[in-house]
Amino acid sequence: MREVTRKRLMVFAGSSHLELGEEVATGIGTELGDVEISRFSNGEIYVRFLESVRGVDAFVIQTCAEPVNDSIMELLLMLDALKRASAKRITAVMPYYGYSRQDKKTLAREPISAHLVADIVTAAGADRVVSMDLHAGQIQGFFDFPLDHVTALPLLAGYIKQKNLDNVVVVSPDAGRVKVAKKLSDRLHVPMAIMHKRRPDKNVAEIVHVIGEVEGMTAVLIDDMIDTAGTIVEAADALKKYGAVEIYACATHPILSGSAVERIGLSAIRELVVTNTLPVPPEKKIDKITVLSIAPLLASTITAVFREESVSEIVGGDNQT
Repeated sequence: MREVTRKRLMVFAGSSHLELGEEVATGIGTELGDVEISRFSNGEIYVRFLESVRGVDAFVIQTCAEPVNDSIMELLLMLDALKRASAKRITAVMPYYGYSRQDKKTLAREPISAHLVADIVTAAGADRVVSMDLHAGQIQGFFDFPLDHVTALPLLAGYIKQKNLDNVVVVSPDAGRVKVAKKLSDRLHVPMAIMHKRRPDKNVAEIVHVIGEVEGMTAVLIDDMIDTAGTIVEAADALKKYGAVEIYACATHPILSGSAVERIGLSAIRELVVTNTLPVPPEKKIDKITVLSIAPLLASTITAVFREESVSEIVGGDNQT
């Protein structure tokens, strides 16, 4: 007997950023699937899907927010449960990829943690991964199946354009962000500058030199993440010393750990523009911080993956690192 079955899409969200999951589901035109997530008294995580997922194309939205290890473990359990419940294809949607900064060995006897995360996500049952603005493009090669790399660059560039700033220069805070800075400068049709940075210790950055003209200009710093804000604040202070009139900053992932928000508030940065790949609690939403939603971008990406359409076209090819 020959039977033709229709593909079914279901979207689920973990507890790390439920608000984003709901926004994405609304953008797709569906509702989040019903899943129970709870904790045992000793902290172990319990997951159970409360509706049939047999034969579905399942998308699990779970960003690696604090506590990062709990977020990753919750994702792994959701993937495993879907695999054992006979989902046809499972896509892990990880807007912020945890441990992405540990993508290679820089000292002896270190782990390559980003690779380990890829291994355990694969072992848990993922058939595909969607992530945003990876810290290192080589992470895509840690998987033996497709990783759809999405970028917030069009969203950030569009916001900066709307501000109609004068005499703009895009600035890369270090050598690692040069390609991204070049893409942003091309989108804005403005020149680019590069800052030479060194790290004397973890979460400590020192700006040694600025390559390019910034004096009398409006500088727009671009980075992939803001953690302790040490790099971006140091870069802003250096730009001020080199004669920049106004300083804006853009980043995809607002980790904002420790005293990051306080540092930003006291810094020379006029406005920091980030996205909601990670939740930004109300107490961290100071006047200087603007949060843009990536939900429409993720909704379009999930729809394209489900329909077997191009993801690159959504972001104009800027997702290549």
